[in-house]
Formats: sequence, C-alpha cells, structure tokens
Amino acid sequence: MPKLSSDVFAHLPEPAALDRLAATAATVYGAPSRHHVVPAPGTQILLPLVMALRPPGRAAVLGPTYEEFSRVARLAGHEVAEVGDIGQLKSADLAVVVNPNNPDGWIFNKRELLDLADARRHREGLLVIDEAFMDVGPVGTSLCGEVARGDIVVLRSFGKFFGLGGLRLGFALAAPNIAARLAAALGPWAVAGPAIAIGQTALADAGWSKTMRERLEGEARRLDAVLVEAGIEVVGGTSLFRLVRTPVADRLFLHLGRAGILVRRFPDHPAWLRIGLPGSEAAWDRLRVALVTFSSSHRSLAEAPNRTTGPDERLNPPSRPRT
Repeated sequence: MPKLSSDVFAHLPEPAALDRLAATAATVYGAPSRHHVVPAPGTQILLPLVMALRPPGRAAVLGPTYEEFSRVARLAGHEVAEVGDIGQLKSADLAVVVNPNNPDGWIFNKRELLDLADARRHREGLLVIDEAFMDVGPVGTSLCGEVARGDIVVLRSFGKFFGLGGLRLGFALAAPNIAARLAAALGPWAVAGPAIAIGQTALADAGWSKTMRERLEGEARRLDAVLVEAGIEVVGGTSLFRLVRTPVADRLFLHLGRAGILVRRFPDHPAWLRIGLPGSEAAWDRLRVALVTFSSSHRSLAEAPNRTTGPDERLNPPSRPRT
C-alpha cells in the first residue's frame, strides 16, 4: 500500500490525476488511449449508465452469471432474457457476456466474441463484456483493444485482483464518444482521491501483478487439492475462486458458515457453492478441518466424482454447468 499524501484526503481530486490513472489503465488493459477509458467508483456504478447507452429494447444476458446485469437492464427499461448459448445474443439490442464468467470461470475466446459483435453490427446494438476477472484470465482473450469499434464496451474491476474491493474503483473502456458520454453522466470528482492514488500505483506495478498471478495459480491448485481430499467436485472457477458442486451444498454452506468460512450459494442452482481463496495459513487450516469434519459425517460426498478440471479443461470445460 503506497504512503498517501494528506492532500488526497483534504482536496478534491485534480483532473490531471484522473487522466494519469486513465492513461495507466489504458496501457495495462490494452486500450487504444486514455480517451477510451472512464475511471469510476466501482463497475457497479457504471452498470445503469452502460445499460442506458441504448434505448429500451431487448437485452440478453448470457447466464447463469452475475444477476445485477439483468436487474439493472430491466431498470433501464429493457426487456431482459437470460440465455444459455452465445448464439442467442445475436438478435438482442443489448448483449452482455461475462468473461471469464462468474461463477463457472468459463472463457470465451476473442474471435468468438468478435464474431458475435460482427453478427450484430447491422442492428446498431451494443455488446457489453464484463472482464472483472480478466486479470487472471488467459493472455490474449481481452477485448479492451477492440473498443474503438464503437459497438463494444468492456468493464474492468480493480478491486478483485488487487484485493481492494472496498476502495471502489473500476473502469469502462469504450470508443471516445461513448467514454465521454459515460464520464459526463458520472460527473466531476466521481473517483475519490485515495482511490486514484492507490489505483495509479498498483496498476503501474507490473512486477507485483506478475508475481501475484503466479501466486494465485498456486493457491488455486492448493484449494483444488483440499476440496478433492474432502470428496467435493470442482466444476469451474478462476484462480481467484472455485465453483463446486455437491448434492449437500445447503448443509455444507451452513457448516462452513458456523466455522467462520463464508462462501456463496446460488438459489437457482442449489448444488453449487463458490469458494474463495483463504487469506492466511490459519484460514487454510480452518477450511481443511471444516471440510474433513463435514465429509466424514456425510457419506454421500464420497459418491461424488473425486476430480477437478485441469488447466486446459478450464479453458473449455467438457460440461459447462449451465443448467
């Protein structure tokens, strides 16, 4: 964490500081220029602004995924459908893809998404790509370098990879005319001075980012081993989280909660749980003990496939948990 000057707390952020942050983000994410980048106080704030870039029409969200896209699109007046196949997005006025997807970690390759954008171009529609977890995604799959086309908006989250969700910092990447519209809607001083300073320093530290990606990959493999040891099937995820499937997910959720371990469950998919990486050795030990205790008292876990997906399978899993 950089040592912050008292000025970033005492004074309103200078436009020049925000411009420097946008320029750094453009370099790191691969956008054509700073004029294609809009810093914001988290990507959640950007959602209603992005959904309003097109008049009310038909929106399609490739799911299951982060539910806020559908909710906010409805608030913007769109008729919303969650679809299970990328081809079903072609007829939508507003199409949303999360890449890597949350929660299954599915990766769409760049060509596939560009083909989708090309197929929709005659509709003057908008393709929104949420790359919140792309910092740990495969190299060459981001669409940040393609936003000058004018029919693609990419969202990038700062807090997930850097572990600073409470800082509230995110970015929209788009053609300059769209970026200017989003920036105007946000208004002046939308991003706090401390967030600008920390974001600037963190994004510019390429060495730290490289080391952290390698560390996260190792910790994700470690989490796989802990889960498989407990007889729990890993069906997807990224190096920041794992998606597991078990017929006793509801009981496992409660058991882990009582042990002080918070995981995410999915009402529409009751066999799924999303588990993040423990933050310390004590947390690793607590998770391992909780899983061993649980699996020993629930024999049905032993009947689940004792496997996890490998790195290549994670790019194109044999059976994506879409239903």
